[in-house]
Amino acid sequence: MVFKERQITFDSRSHQITNINVWTPDSQWLVYDVRPHGASFTGLTIEKIHVNHGKNEIIYQAKDGAHVGVVTVSPQEPIHYAFIHGPEKPDAQWQYDFHHRRGVIVSDVQPNVAINIDAMDITPPYTAGALRGGTHVHVFSPDGSRLSFTYNDHVMHELDPVFDLRNVAVAIPLRAVMPAKKHPREYGGSYFSVVVSETTAYPRPGSDDINRAYEEGWIGQRGYRKDNGQWQRWALAFIGDTYTINGEKIPEIYLADLPENDDDYAIASDQPLAGTETTLPAPPAGVKQKRLTFTHDNRWPGVMNVPRHWLRTSPDGSKICFLMKDEKGIVQLWYISPNGGEPMQITYSKNSIQSAFSWDSHGRFIACVCDNSVVLCDSQTGKIQRLTERTDNAPSADAIVISPDDRYVAFMRDIDGYRQIFVVETGIN
Repeated sequence: MVFKERQITFDSRSHQITNINVWTPDSQWLVYDVRPHGASFTGLTIEKIHVNHGKNEIIYQAKDGAHVGVVTVSPQEPIHYAFIHGPEKPDAQWQYDFHHRRGVIVSDVQPNVAINIDAMDITPPYTAGALRGGTHVHVFSPDGSRLSFTYNDHVMHELDPVFDLRNVAVAIPLRAVMPAKKHPREYGGSYFSVVVSETTAYPRPGSDDINRAYEEGWIGQRGYRKDNGQWQRWALAFIGDTYTINGEKIPEIYLADLPENDDDYAIASDQPLAGTETTLPAPPAGVKQKRLTFTHDNRWPGVMNVPRHWLRTSPDGSKICFLMKDEKGIVQLWYISPNGGEPMQITYSKNSIQSAFSWDSHGRFIACVCDNSVVLCDSQTGKIQRLTERTDNAPSADAIVISPDDRYVAFMRDIDGYRQIFVVETGIN
């Protein structure tokens, strides 16, 4: 059944929603930034709009030459908003870049007051719990207690850009971290932040080595059950770039099991948490990384990078959903267990899936774009149901996000040169 889509924003500027956690917990408000387009990080405000009466509010306004974007909402009350903050007073030596940005949180209780998530320390000796560069796409865990994000390292970039590898990191509510601030661009953070993925600049061909970890997602509402029956409370799935014997890049799915106790994140392995002048920050001792997919021999190997998407799991943590081509070269929805095994194909569409996606709260339906329509896929049967009419102007691939109450899907379309936010009903009962 096709529903009537409803445009929410109309003003003559672009509006960008993130790929997850863009709804307030009551499903009444949508948060967004105002980048002119996705690749241009020049927005000055983080805003929200009420989906029914259209009231618009500014959550945060940047100043001193900084820019902000990529906002997500905590899934629990009181409401907190996390987003990227670029450097204030940028100059020739220090301006917005992958390794020059930080995460901040603003709450409804203190509007327009930004609290740093991650600390930064770029002067040796480095500080455990601080990072040394830029963080990106800050996503609260389902209970709102911690955040995951991707990370690029300033120190390694200065050494040689080949060593500035994208990694996955987490911010834990263990304690605030305050570096000595020996450099004017250093700052403190309200969380204890650590890298949790392992990468290498020169992956061994044909091995499980990766030189990039990205597009991560929390596993389940409360983790997942292992094959031995034990419950793994905290875990993240992410995409890692592997290389074949012939040197071809193949993105595969990886899992990082994380410590259950916050104190354990401060326990280093044989490499320092804070990194050295020639090495990246290392994961804590209790982090275990493993590869889940092995698609090198497929006719169309690898997880899709285009359309860009983030790994998203069913609420019970049993299914990590991703996009991959089938034998005919058509992009389909698939899932794999956090315990590994063979990937299972969900959809058998004659048209490729065209976008990022999200699950409903019960783990039954997945919303995405297919054949230029917002659709709902039944994860059990693979059936695809159109929610919007097919149009030549396809919905944006960046974000298709079901509301917490499962009533609506939020998405974007480009209208007269501006990106606008829309919603459509799901019909989920």
